[in-house]
Amino acid sequence: QVQLVESGGGLVQTGGSLRLSCAASGSFSSINAMGWYRQAPGKQRELVATITRGGSTNYADSVKGRFTISRDNAKNTVYLQMNSLKIEDTAVYFCSAGFTFVGRYWGQGTQVTVSS
Repeated sequence: QVQLVESGGGLVQTGGSLRLSCAASGSFSSINAMGWYRQAPGKQRELVATITRGGSTNYADSVKGRFTISRDNAKNTVYLQMNSLKIEDTAVYFCSAGFTFVGRYWGQGTQVTVSS
C-alpha cells in the first residue's frame, strides 16, 4: 500500500512564506511525476506545480515566480516553497504522485490560510 503524507500548512500573513512537504511511503519501485494541487472553497481542484523524476518543472501562471517545487528522490519527498503569499492562495493543498506499476495516489491535503 502506498501513502502520501503532507505537512507544513498553516496560517500566514500576506507576503509571508510557507514550505510544504509530502513524503511517500509504502511498497513501490519508483515514483514518476509528483505535483501539488489546491482546492479553494467552492472551486475546483487546480494544478499548482509538477516536477518529473528528472527535475523538469511546470507551474500554474498564478504562482510562477513565487512558488518553487522540488523533490528529493532519495527521500521520496516533494516540496513546495511558497513565497509572497496572497490571500487568493488560501486553499487545501494536495500532493499527488505517479508510482510505477501502482498508479496515481493523492495525499489527504493540508490547509494553507493567508490572512491580511
